[in-house]
Amino acid sequence: MATVSPQTEHDGDKSIPHQEPAEGTGTLEAAISHEQNPVARFLKVLGPGLITGASDDDPSGIGTYAVAGASLGYSTLWTALITFPLMASVQFVCAKVGMVSGRGLAGVLRQHYPRPLLYGAVLALFVANTINVGADIGAIAAAVNLLVPVPIAWMIVPVALIILALQIFGSYRLIASVFKWLTLALLAYIASSLFARPDAGEVLRATFIPTLSLDPTFLSTLVALLGTTISPYLFFWQSTQEVEEEVQMGRVHLWQRKGASDAELKYAATDVNVGMIFSNVVMYFIILGTAATLHAAGQTQIGSAADAAQALRPIAGDAAGILLAVGLIGAGFLAVPILSGSAAYAMAEAFGWHYGLDHQPGRAKEFYGVIVAATVIGLGINFLGINPIDALFWTAVINGFVAPPLLVLIMLVSNNRDIMGERTNGLWLNVMGWAATIVMAAAAIGLVVTFGQS
Repeated sequence: MATVSPQTEHDGDKSIPHQEPAEGTGTLEAAISHEQNPVARFLKVLGPGLITGASDDDPSGIGTYAVAGASLGYSTLWTALITFPLMASVQFVCAKVGMVSGRGLAGVLRQHYPRPLLYGAVLALFVANTINVGADIGAIAAAVNLLVPVPIAWMIVPVALIILALQIFGSYRLIASVFKWLTLALLAYIASSLFARPDAGEVLRATFIPTLSLDPTFLSTLVALLGTTISPYLFFWQSTQEVEEEVQMGRVHLWQRKGASDAELKYAATDVNVGMIFSNVVMYFIILGTAATLHAAGQTQIGSAADAAQALRPIAGDAAGILLAVGLIGAGFLAVPILSGSAAYAMAEAFGWHYGLDHQPGRAKEFYGVIVAATVIGLGINFLGINPIDALFWTAVINGFVAPPLLVLIMLVSNNRDIMGERTNGLWLNVMGWAATIVMAAAAIGLVVTFGQS
């Protein structure tokens, strides 16, 4: 693994170790222009946005979608359409901040905004992500148990160790490639819905005519859907991975990474939009599949994605249950390292530590320490007898209160000419970004209201 010795630049930035890109090019445009095959050229554009979108469908998110479909039927299908432009706008803004500033989101906030606010946000992010890591590791083990009769408790430690080994010993390029392939596992959820035979008329009506209700169950489910699709860890992950991608091109110093061409921003927009479409399509089909089977059969009480996969077997057949289990395993192996990694990137930038997945562990002890701590603590949660649904509820509470102020800061950053120069937001991005902020603030209030009614 090739590394570059950290050097302090005039603005306080440190170079980041990297491996030379295999294409031998210094820009994404150059790499794409050398590719004659249009499909291969399109696939080269896909990267952080696709991975971020897929990681949004982690086991806890899948469980939320399954619970929505089983308990409320088709009535929340419309949320997949509504959340797409909000998610895509926010994630593109985060991508643009990383590309134009040359820093991840936490690094930008450290340079330009009050430190106490940043420290509080990243510590809350660590807590929420760690709880989520624990729930997702447990979900992977439960999904393996659906396929192979191995006790769930026996699988938890091996799963965590495999994920840690990939992060600690793998290069960024290897990890990014593995993540790209793992996104394919989510196609299992689309395939499983084909076994459901839903009523086309009801599906179309629920998709394009929003259903709203003041019923506490409906409100809490709606809040959970919003909270699991627009999550703070995605903001930090998107921006830092844009920086990592530029580092892979050889731009190891801040001055080399600052700024973005029109072509680079266009490619980033395509990447993000594809990732968010993919995320929401999977969300849509999980709700559809569980509504057409579990809800239709009167089986409205499930506690997790693994419960949904198990419950589907006698209703939709073994194939549907197996597909859901396979999808759950792939989604978990994608999401857990992104959850722990996003916390590590955010804390490293916030506190000024060395960071990067191409760093040797000894050169970035704190960065890898956060990854190990989040994974080990998350692993331990599975042996404490904590109800996973309660754990995920409190994760949603933390995320629900962290997201709105973070979104406010993101929108301020992306409109700050000192940071963004001429790349500040246009009208459409501002409208959608602030709309997402208002929606998430309303969701946080709704979370308090529904909790008080429960």
